[in-house]
Amino acid sequence: MTRRSTHLAPDRRSVLRATGGLAAISVAGCLGEGETNDGATGAGGDGDDDAGVPPDDGADVEYAVERVAEGFENPWGLAFLPDDGRLLVTERPGRLSLVDPADGTRATVDGVPGVHAAEQGGLLDVAVHPEFPGDARVYLTYAATNDAGESTTHVGSGRLSGSDGDSPALDGFEAIRVAGPFVDSDLHFGSRATFGPDGALFVTVGDRRDTDFGPDHVSQDRSNELGSTLRLTPDGDAHPDNPFVDEPEAADAIYSYGHRNPQAMAVRPETGALWQCEHGERDGDEINVVERGGNYGWPVASEACRYGTDERVAPSHRERGDVVAPVHYWPCGSGGFPPSGAVFYQGDAFPAWRGDLFAGTLAGRYLGRFTVEGAGADGADVTERNPLLADRDWRVRTLAVEPATGHLYLAVDDADAPIARIVPT
Repeated sequence: MTRRSTHLAPDRRSVLRATGGLAAISVAGCLGEGETNDGATGAGGDGDDDAGVPPDDGADVEYAVERVAEGFENPWGLAFLPDDGRLLVTERPGRLSLVDPADGTRATVDGVPGVHAAEQGGLLDVAVHPEFPGDARVYLTYAATNDAGESTTHVGSGRLSGSDGDSPALDGFEAIRVAGPFVDSDLHFGSRATFGPDGALFVTVGDRRDTDFGPDHVSQDRSNELGSTLRLTPDGDAHPDNPFVDEPEAADAIYSYGHRNPQAMAVRPETGALWQCEHGERDGDEINVVERGGNYGWPVASEACRYGTDERVAPSHRERGDVVAPVHYWPCGSGGFPPSGAVFYQGDAFPAWRGDLFAGTLAGRYLGRFTVEGAGADGADVTERNPLLADRDWRVRTLAVEPATGHLYLAVDDADAPIARIVPT
């Protein structure tokens, strides 16, 4: 059983210390890409006050923002190479680059697959095998089509060669998992990828914007892989310890289901638990601790409303006993927090932030920071703190922590975007 917390809105009149002086904070309404905000804008709570909110030891951290490299077209994924500290960057049109954080120089990586770069599709996340460079495999998630022009989320891998020269490449790249079925939609691919403590590869798959909000929705149908978290071996096979491997009618790669469009995923170091942030409909965005075999409710349980209305999509998670409730959510009318990219901070550059969850938000155009209290069987209490970078008008797409320095890196979702880092002043 997890404790649930709703969104406690930060004081939007507050200020953050940043390079160039104090910057006033303003936050736009929050919805995912490719979807319009027909409801309330701005961040808001659910009527709770701030009584009982734990103190924030990381509120007064001073930091500066540096641009590492420029000119990326809708970057989506970041991953550091553990051997030499260079950074892999994906761009949604189909490019993979290797960036030197010291001087911003970059080289294009050859051997990347062809992708379906339409709407939310394209080249998406990147992950490095946990035993790299001993195992030099690099993993990409991406949208690709079948002969009928339908698309779905793919997972592929190749071995990175030439990384110490001018011509890096992914050798022998091949698709190792294709999340079925293919669908005539260019939305909700999910597509975050991360390795768990046991070496399993977790990949999120969105519901492809299925609007049949009933019990037969694809996210509630375990015979397909849409609206789910997949748990794979490094070779792309279903993990043998997955919860539904003995059910003939269920997809054996599914680890959890009932998801809408999870675009942020990270492992909490203190517990080894897998955390996700996912998009709601109109608001209803969620932070979840992912349990083996868990049903996260979409769309038969949700905190969201239908677009353009105040009508609830479904009863709250609290009204059903057969779904896992989020540990934190943004109710309808709050403004939401459409997430993309998350990381638990464990670096040395910002000791006051250790253990905090950072997550990017798209339409909100800021970097969210969340303190997390508790790590036992009763779950965790999550509190959103004052936003970072709200003065920069950046759609924060994804995050990574540089291992050697503890600097916090981020990719901005734009047609001509920087890769930036947050460093101590």
